[in-house]
Amino acid sequence: MGIDVQEAIKRSMQTEKNAMNFYQLGSQRMKDPDARRIFETLAREEREHAGHFYRVYRGTDIPSLEGFLDIPADNESSWISSLSKIIAADFSEQKALELAMEKEQNLEIALRESAAKVADEDVRTVYEWNAHETHNHYLLIAAEYSRIMGMVDETDMDIFVRE
Repeated sequence: MGIDVQEAIKRSMQTEKNAMNFYQLGSQRMKDPDARRIFETLAREEREHAGHFYRVYRGTDIPSLEGFLDIPADNESSWISSLSKIIAADFSEQKALELAMEKEQNLEIALRESAAKVADEDVRTVYEWNAHETHNHYLLIAAEYSRIMGMVDETDMDIFVRE
C-alpha cells in the first residue's frame, strides 16, 4: 500500500466507528420500528467490524477498543455530515436508507481495494471479511428500503409475473 498498513488499519477502524455512529444517530430518528431495528443491528455490527481491525492494529495510541468507540461521533466525517444534512432538511426513513446504501457500496469498494494492496495475509483477511460483511449490509438495507417503499420482494417476482 502507498500508506503505512497500520495507518490504513487505524483509518479503517475510524471508518467503522463513523458508520457505527451513523447508524446509532439514524436509528434515533427512525419512526418505523423495523427500520430502527435494522439501523440498531447495523450499529452493533459496525462496532464488531472495528474490533476486527483493532485485533490486527499494532499501534499503541489506541489502548482500548471500547474507549476508542465511546469517543463522541466525529461530526466532520462524511458518514455523519451526510446524515446531518438529511436530518436538518427533511429526514425520512427512505432518505436515510438511500444514503446508507450509497455509503455501504462505497465502503465495500474501498475495502476490496485495500485488501488487494495488503501483503500481510491476516490484515488482508480482515479487509476481505469486512468487505463481505459490508456487502451483506447493503443487501439488508436494500431489502428494508424495498419494504418501506412498498416494492415487490424479489422472492415474489415469479409469482407476480405468472399471475
